[in-house]
Amino acid sequence: MKPINRIFLFLLFISVSHAISYAQENQSYFLHTIEKGQSLYSISKMYNVTTSDIIRLNPGCDEKIYAGQTIKIPTGKESQKGETFHTIQAGETLYKLTTLYHVSAKDICEANPGLSAENFRIGQVILIPQKKEQQTATTPQTPAGETTIQGPVVPRCKDMHKVKRKETIFSVSRKYGISEQELVAANPELTKGMKKGQFLCIPYPSAKTVQPTQKENPYAIPPSNSELFSKSKEAPQKLSTIKAALLLPFQEDKRMVEYYEGFLIAVDSLKRTGTSLDLYVYDCGRNVSTLNTILAKNEMKKMNIIFGPMHQNQIKPLSDFAKKNDIRLVIPFSQKGEEVFNNPSVYQINTPQSYLYSEVYEHFTRQFPHAHVIFIEPVNVDKEKAEFINGLKQELRSKGISMKTVSESATKETLKASLRSDKENIFIPTSGDDVLLIKVLPQLTLLVRENPAERIHLFGYPEWQTHTKDYLENFFELDVYFYSSFYTNTLFPAAVQFTNAYHKWYSKDLASKYPNYAMLGFDTGFFFLKGLSLYGSELENNLSKMNLTPIQTGFKFQRVNNWGGFINKKVFFIRFTKNFELVKLDFE
Repeated sequence: MKPINRIFLFLLFISVSHAISYAQENQSYFLHTIEKGQSLYSISKMYNVTTSDIIRLNPGCDEKIYAGQTIKIPTGKESQKGETFHTIQAGETLYKLTTLYHVSAKDICEANPGLSAENFRIGQVILIPQKKEQQTATTPQTPAGETTIQGPVVPRCKDMHKVKRKETIFSVSRKYGISEQELVAANPELTKGMKKGQFLCIPYPSAKTVQPTQKENPYAIPPSNSELFSKSKEAPQKLSTIKAALLLPFQEDKRMVEYYEGFLIAVDSLKRTGTSLDLYVYDCGRNVSTLNTILAKNEMKKMNIIFGPMHQNQIKPLSDFAKKNDIRLVIPFSQKGEEVFNNPSVYQINTPQSYLYSEVYEHFTRQFPHAHVIFIEPVNVDKEKAEFINGLKQELRSKGISMKTVSESATKETLKASLRSDKENIFIPTSGDDVLLIKVLPQLTLLVRENPAERIHLFGYPEWQTHTKDYLENFFELDVYFYSSFYTNTLFPAAVQFTNAYHKWYSKDLASKYPNYAMLGFDTGFFFLKGLSLYGSELENNLSKMNLTPIQTGFKFQRVNNWGGFINKKVFFIRFTKNFELVKLDFE
């Protein structure tokens, strides 16, 4: 290669690298503090950006993120409705945000149902709704033939600003007390990026609507957060008759029929206590067109709550309908829904994986603070459990908990050598496959029998409850634990009562599958319908007071963000003790 070509390629590489670096420096962004259970995927869905957008601004976050970490979220794609996101800064109040963005406190509160005077704090991200169009007085028409007299010319720019190195649209707009949208509107060239030395027109802040007879008092004390939140709060409403709808594919999946059967028992229980209910049931199939036909019915807009759907492709249209008509939507089955991150009316019963794992890690380290964890690896890696195992190892390292790895074919002597006498030894297979469980149970059972002084446990997965009958003796002898969001002991009084009622109603036994859909139908139906009968429109503010004992499904709801819906973070540990006791550990 000729020297001149090498020089050209080198200069080209330098210029491209500089352009990329410069674009990143001048990318407008806001800050997000990662909460427990959040993943790059869930964060990207909250803010309508891609994971690649986030990684570009936060190199290395694709390999590791952790709760409490602050990352940059790019702006500009957040909403097509003119909405934007804002990270609360030191000294900011709700009143100050109303003046900064020229929107009312009521509008901000309605856009952020999870925001309150108590959690209005530094680092919280909130959704700023689009500024409503201001009504202007009708300009009187000039009679024909009369000449209009022009007033003085008002300059478009209040000031000019020369861009300094590392300044962004965000930092410049803050410096002059205007919104990013106002700055870009006055300087359209900013859509192509901001450059050092560039001169920007700083526009006058948008005019505020002021009554002609009123004058602003410079000595007036701005209203506090508590005052503004109190004024913006809607008056509580009781529901004399609850209107509920079930939208499920009954004909194609018999499990949906079982869910409905359990749901009906819950409705009957509530009606016997005086709750007034109107129940609407529709078979929505699997197609969106069938769902839309149902949603077009006049009665659907009057629902207080909807349960469903089952199929993933129907979740978004049903969520959009519920959000538009202010109807609560309970999604009992899907774990992968994205709508919960942007719809405050959504309740997702089946916990998204990253949040579920986060709860398990916390409960595990709380249950075994002085553990020695021994991972049992199969010959073929179980990709389904890889994320869980990697996250658990990361959590164990952060807590200083010792670890070791052995093969599924490890001998009894190898297993014994992996033990620590000063710790609780927890064996964890890195696969939930039944074949691995069959392989390791005999060796572990011999290990426990020959080393009675050692504290040994086996820890596993929700699917193990389907093997309980097959390996019951081994589970008791190995002091087995497994985690699950759904669990019932058929000997529990509530389970016995429901089982008898189900048999009496339908002349058949409950299906012995995990989870049991009839119990799921009863638990979800009873929880939400009872909650609406007690608290009406204030249900969301009283979820922690719902002191009910479900048969199978635990409930612990938390908003995913200030403008989104609720996920269920309840996780149980099930323990088979050496005393032949079956214990359901609830960590609340």
